[in-house]
Amino acid sequence: MTELPESCVLLIFGATGDLARRKLVPALFRLHAKGLLPPHFAVLGASRKPLSNEQFRAFMREACASFCENPPSDSDWASFAPCLYYEAGHFTDQTLFQRLNMSLREIDHRHQTQGNRLFYLATLPSSYPLLVKQLRDAEMINKVDDHPFTRLIVEKPFGRDLESAVALNNEIAGVFRENQVYRIDHYLGKETVQNILVLRFANAIFEPLWNRVHIDHVQITASETLGVEGRGAYYEETGVLRDMVQNHLLQVLSLVAMEPPLSFNADAIRDKKTEVFRAMRPLIGTTDVLASTIRGQYGESADGHLAAYRNEPAVDARSIVPTYVALRVFVDNWRWQGVPFYIRTGKRLCHSSTEVVIQFRQIPFCLFGQEQVCSRIEPNRLVLRIQPYEGISLGFGIKSPGNEAQVDYARMRFSYGHQYEGEMPLAYERLLTDAMRGYAALFARRDSVEEAWRFMTPILTAWGENPPTDFPNYAACTDGPEAADALIRGDGRTWHPLDPPIPSSS
Repeated sequence: MTELPESCVLLIFGATGDLARRKLVPALFRLHAKGLLPPHFAVLGASRKPLSNEQFRAFMREACASFCENPPSDSDWASFAPCLYYEAGHFTDQTLFQRLNMSLREIDHRHQTQGNRLFYLATLPSSYPLLVKQLRDAEMINKVDDHPFTRLIVEKPFGRDLESAVALNNEIAGVFRENQVYRIDHYLGKETVQNILVLRFANAIFEPLWNRVHIDHVQITASETLGVEGRGAYYEETGVLRDMVQNHLLQVLSLVAMEPPLSFNADAIRDKKTEVFRAMRPLIGTTDVLASTIRGQYGESADGHLAAYRNEPAVDARSIVPTYVALRVFVDNWRWQGVPFYIRTGKRLCHSSTEVVIQFRQIPFCLFGQEQVCSRIEPNRLVLRIQPYEGISLGFGIKSPGNEAQVDYARMRFSYGHQYEGEMPLAYERLLTDAMRGYAALFARRDSVEEAWRFMTPILTAWGENPPTDFPNYAACTDGPEAADALIRGDGRTWHPLDPPIPSSS
């Protein structure tokens, strides 16, 4: 039986924004419908839009109807809506925080939430320092102990480079203890990402092979068919490296590469992840960066139906912001020395898929004589599909029927959708529950954030000093720039074709 979190109030700053509307409140409603929220729980929203409590509840019912797989039933919503409250105001206004403080006390009394608080910063990152300062000045934080607890949940992007990440960490550390801070990365809430650790450490057949002796290389791919979808101004400031690699994909890499922790204690896991970031071989100087990274930006599709990035709303007509990146990364430690990790991600590609491919080494000697047989023997591959159609596949050689020694390639497939009935939990369901429980394993710690930026910042610097001259260099609805194929082909390897969806059992 799942242990319910302690009673608490979740205060969401930016409560009428896209994140709260699309992800946070739908996740909370689904938890409520499953009976997984604490019995004494409430949400207090804060934003500039002038709404009453009733208007906020109606606004969020519309959001849940749009973004939950099954719209709320009248009975489920009737039991959830009374725990939603709202205060309107500007974050620069100290009187807003005085009113929030009063509302929290009233909610404590009405819902018996015992003074436990979670503050969720679902706002622009530029607002984080101001909000932290306002919370401190309004004396809304218990920094002494955890009775009652106060926790801060911070959305990515967490800084723009190493310097800004350190500065933001220092601002937060002046108000909150590190163990009160939960830096959220929704990728880590996905079932298959969490399953990386279970697959490795609960199966004796995999962990002995999980090293440079048996693994040739690792590929991590996050391919999107979507463009910037009206977020041109945001993307012009961010680009693909900050948007996807520094947080999501490096976090996935750390789970694949980390050493076994002594326990599933949050800090034991985060210690091992930070060790991976510290062991990543730095790219030093322009020559090193340009030899190990490929940038891309999508142009118009061949049929003319999809616009080029430079023609998207709020995008500079001469923009040099990359929408695609491929990197070759090395983790310099005993387990992984010499094993390349290839990362690629991009927008407006021909497939939408996120997956990790563990490619094992080729057989050392072919027993089957005929050259044409031996040349067809593919290496074993373990594919972890993170989204969509979450699952795992393992490829291996078999003999095909007949008198001759013909070697074929077969795959065993596991699908979450086939194995388990019902909807897959949303990433934010797991992460919000863990934050309420005080379990921080799936949240980034200060040192790991800064180590990841320490690796990424020289890339951003070299790119800034050497702007691309060939953008756009891939058409929308293709596999990305040819240079990305050349990067991995130059090492005698090829990108693994994106795993096809596992057919529905129906």
